[in-house]
Amino acid sequence: MTPSQISVRLSERAIDVCNNLLPAGKREGSEWRAGSTNGEKGKSLGVHLKGDKAGIWCDFSTGETGDLLDLWRAVRGCDMKTALQEAKSYLGISEPKLSEPARREFSRPDRPKCIAPKQDSPVMAYLKGRGLTEQTIAAFKIGERDRLMVFPYLRDGGLVHWKTIGIDRDASGKKTGIRTSSDTEPCLFGWQAIPEDAREVTITEGEIDAMTAWQYGRPALSVPFGGGSGAKQSWIEHEYTNLDRFDTIYLCLDNDEEGKKATDEIIKRLGRERCRLVDLGCKDFNEALHALYYSSEDIDECYAKAKSLDPDKLVNVIDFAEEVCAEFFERNPVTAGMQVPWEKARDIIRFRTSELTVWTGWSGHGKSQLLNYLAFHGMRQGEKFCIASMEMPARRTLQRMVRQAAGMAYPARGYINAILESLIGNLWIYNQLGSAKTDEMLETFRYAARRYGVTHFIVDSLAKLGMAEDDYNGQKHAMEALVGFAHEMGVHVHLVAHPRKAEDETKAPGKLDVRGGAILTDLADNVITVWRNKRKEEAQKNGDSDHDNESDVHMIISKQRLTGVEEKIPLWFDPASAQYLERATHKPRQWVSYSGQAEQRQELQEAAHG
Repeated sequence: MTPSQISVRLSERAIDVCNNLLPAGKREGSEWRAGSTNGEKGKSLGVHLKGDKAGIWCDFSTGETGDLLDLWRAVRGCDMKTALQEAKSYLGISEPKLSEPARREFSRPDRPKCIAPKQDSPVMAYLKGRGLTEQTIAAFKIGERDRLMVFPYLRDGGLVHWKTIGIDRDASGKKTGIRTSSDTEPCLFGWQAIPEDAREVTITEGEIDAMTAWQYGRPALSVPFGGGSGAKQSWIEHEYTNLDRFDTIYLCLDNDEEGKKATDEIIKRLGRERCRLVDLGCKDFNEALHALYYSSEDIDECYAKAKSLDPDKLVNVIDFAEEVCAEFFERNPVTAGMQVPWEKARDIIRFRTSELTVWTGWSGHGKSQLLNYLAFHGMRQGEKFCIASMEMPARRTLQRMVRQAAGMAYPARGYINAILESLIGNLWIYNQLGSAKTDEMLETFRYAARRYGVTHFIVDSLAKLGMAEDDYNGQKHAMEALVGFAHEMGVHVHLVAHPRKAEDETKAPGKLDVRGGAILTDLADNVITVWRNKRKEEAQKNGDSDHDNESDVHMIISKQRLTGVEEKIPLWFDPASAQYLERATHKPRQWVSYSGQAEQRQELQEAAHG
């Protein structure tokens, strides 16, 4: 919820809030009266309790004014972030939470060797030449070292990160002296200059652009690593909650291809409902200062025309020209999307963005286990997963994935920890055992997609989404919500759905056998059955070799909307590692390297004798 939404909720309980914040005050008609934000008795401060102005307050002796969230901050003497947290707690509003392995710890950077720019230094001359005033340079605490500008990334008064940039260019015109603090948290530049009462912020692509925007009266922050997508915008995960204090986030990144990529990534993860696009009519803020605009009124006009990102439902077909061309030339369905681990099946099926795959199969045939194996290999390709396994405790899911990664039944403790550490930042768990509410689960999924950039979500299973087997309307609602989420966030959803019960497991169930209404497979982009070859297993138990040449498992694709390909992928299963192998002659692999082989051998020997 945005600060304004929190404030509205507070205004609905204005009398209770005033009594909580200013207990020494008292009600007089439609107002609450107190001496000041210090809370003493008096009449200088008044808070509206009813009507359209409920929650609006003013201290007539100082001129301070605002809504109830501002009053909370003023009375408690805290920053906006703390006021938001306390107000949410007061209102009983909780944020979605994900269970995940311990997050990586970043180092606090050493203070860079620098001084404040001197009046006659080359750095000061350069900054002034870019149109920046001494007040702006001081507000952002810029330093200098020889011919290097030093940009401190401060937050809550502490140094989090720093960057140096030279004032000179090389022969090709590129910036020199670019260096950042090592092993430090990626964060936004400019927090030290954001006013405490700011409800709007602008995000730019460079430190000097953020300083220029501030000079125009627009609180601004800069991304740390420039334009582009993916790792370039890794700061989002770490600044996500810090940006909660803003109602509106204006995006004014460079008007080039990399700037547009960054803008798209930020919109997707911070939420289009509070992002606005500012068009300055040129490359960036600093260029506007020099080339086009001369007053804050001109900039204010650009902000007034900032584009809302609420989706328009009626669009001219020509607006899709680039996307249609990309479907032909850039997003070939045969080669786009997450690959399966087996070379022979790489181009049979891909798990693409904005799609949903239904996974089915008889109980005990390994559909969840195979999905875990695919997830691990997807993470090796750079994908990020969130698993909602409501039928199995998280520890069991992770135990199975550790076995699959280790290629053995009993890895050493050190190896287990090494594998779990390799999953940090790539795997999250929706920690719910038993039934879950679809809407609540998807709220957490959106949070994971926006904050952490999660691209694949496993829902195991449909039966745990709080509806009866014959509740076709409930299943339709859940399926439409999951499909809508996949399209909204540009992610892939893997949904496990059980088939109807049957007496004979020797025949694989198809898409028509999925338990529930036909809406499930009709809305799905892909339908896949996982089937164990029980005939082979029984024959081998009885010493019969007639089925030895058959595969252990079939991964059967019975629907693939985009390509129309329907095929059966034969696989061989290794029980010790729970790995699914491409051929009968293949052996399990250790997918995560581990140096403690001596420890591994010792634990195996102890287990063998013990």
